[in-house]
Amino acid sequence: MSESNSGSSRVPRALLEAFATFDTATLYESAGQKGMVDPAIRPAWPGARLCGPALTLRCPPRDNLMLHQAVTLAEPGDVLVAAVDSFVLAGAWGEILTVAAQARGIAGLVIDGATRDTEAIALRGFPIFSRGLAIGACTKERFGTINEPLDFCGVRIRPGDVVVGDVDGVVVIDQDQLQQVYEAALARRDREQVLMEELLRGRTTLDLLGLPGVKGGAGGGKG
Repeated sequence: MSESNSGSSRVPRALLEAFATFDTATLYESAGQKGMVDPAIRPAWPGARLCGPALTLRCPPRDNLMLHQAVTLAEPGDVLVAAVDSFVLAGAWGEILTVAAQARGIAGLVIDGATRDTEAIALRGFPIFSRGLAIGACTKERFGTINEPLDFCGVRIRPGDVVVGDVDGVVVIDQDQLQQVYEAALARRDREQVLMEELLRGRTTLDLLGLPGVKGGAGGGKG
């Protein structure tokens, strides 16, 4: 078990703030259609959004000791990314950990297991993305790992990679490609704005995107 913080160079605050202005689909496309976390990982409450560098950890199922450890090691702005082997019969995170995390300035949690105390957490505005909700209890006895690379819900994620979550899901951006993805996201947003303006003027997506039309009109007739 590592006992340091993320250990990677911190992402500049201005760049994190810029990433937070993009939706996850735009970032996914701008990263070359990479970094999509399993869509089963969903916001625990409506309107949850997060963006920050990952502090990774692995917990044994039905035990959340490593989450308590991670909260004490996290730096302000970190997003905890917790692998618990997709175990959803116990809520590994609740209101007590939420209060502790907010006191440390933690930006949110992404977990491939379950959480609980959802209404109270929503009222506190702490963003969580989880595989499910469960009232089952956890022990606090078994160690796992902190700040090691994870194969997490279809994505290889390293400490310090940037994690962004919104209503559509969660995307992970490789820390070595942040500037490249940011510039591509800016260009994509500008391009889509032009497309939407042209659509409002009466042009079609077939025309603007160069898509093939159906021969014979809408009815699909012969010829």
